[in-house]
Amino acid sequence: MAGTHTPPSPSDDAALIEESLADPDRFAGLFDRHADEIYRYAARRLDDVTTAEDVTAETFLVAFRKRKRYDLSKADARPWLYGIASNLISGHRRSEVRRLKALARQAPEPPAGFEERSAERVTADRLRPALAAALTGLRSAERDLLLLVAWTDLTYEKAAQALGVPVGTVRSRLSRTRTKIRRFLESHV
Repeated sequence: MAGTHTPPSPSDDAALIEESLADPDRFAGLFDRHADEIYRYAARRLDDVTTAEDVTAETFLVAFRKRKRYDLSKADARPWLYGIASNLISGHRRSEVRRLKALARQAPEPPAGFEERSAERVTADRLRPALAAALTGLRSAERDLLLLVAWTDLTYEKAAQALGVPVGTVRSRLSRTRTKIRRFLESHV
């Protein structure tokens, strides 16, 4: 039917962004779709609810301001949003490193009874301080990539898009980072 407008599919962020160029209120749909996910990522990285809320809000403000430059051939805007959030989080690196160092200094909690916790959980709790120490020893680009891949469901291709690097860089950097973490844990646990 001529003149009938079909709303964008729930998975087509590019359509919302394109529509927001003429009708800025349409950008709210992108916020509604992804704000919770971006907030969870920021909260895990920053361990501070208020700062995570600020980073989430600023992520969407930056995205709104830069929406004219969004590559409309990419239906999923999450990599773009994660990239913006990662850049904003980098402004809070000192806080993140301090938090990781404090976590590394914590003694592991003694395991509870077997019926209360699984063996995997006990192992994870015991490794938490060493893992935090290992994370503080990584370069910021390595830590960004590792946590982005570990805490989101982004593919290597989308992580590369989020960080603005080639997918080959993601693969090699992640491989080197995992090796560093493994070696650190082997020598400190």
